[in-house]
Amino acid sequence: MTSKRFKKLPKKTTLLPSTEFEKLIIEVKKNCTTKFDESIDLNLQINNKQKKGEINLRTVANLPAGSGKKIKVAVVCEENKTKEAKDAGADLIGGEEFIEKMKNGELNFDKLISSTTMMVKLSKLGKVLGPKGLMPNPKLGSVTDNIKKAVTNAKTGQVEIKNDKDGNIGLSLGKKNFSDDQLIKNFNAIFEILEREKGNHTIKGNLIKNAFLTSTMGVSYKIKLPKSI
Repeated sequence: MTSKRFKKLPKKTTLLPSTEFEKLIIEVKKNCTTKFDESIDLNLQINNKQKKGEINLRTVANLPAGSGKKIKVAVVCEENKTKEAKDAGADLIGGEEFIEKMKNGELNFDKLISSTTMMVKLSKLGKVLGPKGLMPNPKLGSVTDNIKKAVTNAKTGQVEIKNDKDGNIGLSLGKKNFSDDQLIKNFNAIFEILEREKGNHTIKGNLIKNAFLTSTMGVSYKIKLPKSI
């Protein structure tokens, strides 16, 4: 059943001409009429000229203004790195005993970081961590000996850019209470990474076919994309 609030929102917004991101922020914020602080979300579609499965994006972007989300970070490391992880703000820290708890299904965290040495033991939990998207990955900076940097990045607004099997990418740029300038900076940071990734793949034409901006309980608007992407 459609709520009275939703019925008041603009109709068929995805059929409108694509518009610059800076202008769309104003419209999307107007539609944030719920009582909670809605997320401002970006949804992307990889160019359908690509063969299915040909493009497999998986990288991270550090949002300059943060994500507005509280992330619970767990670290698996040697005892001599425990203080480093704690000082950086890790919520859960442990070694082999912690790995055993995860093996038994205790996965009460959002992000898992591992030191290089401990990753050998942690890799055996692929069937437990993999389906949840929690397995640390050196390409994403979550398998590292610089624990402080990894935890700090995770806590201050690092987001993962990953397409699904149909070529869709969804991520949050921040919250309704972010300033327009903060959201613009985060948007630009995402597209800087996408431009870099385009250069890392052999791509015919553009990498991104369509991009949409919406809020948690709002409606979508089509973004006018930079020509280079």
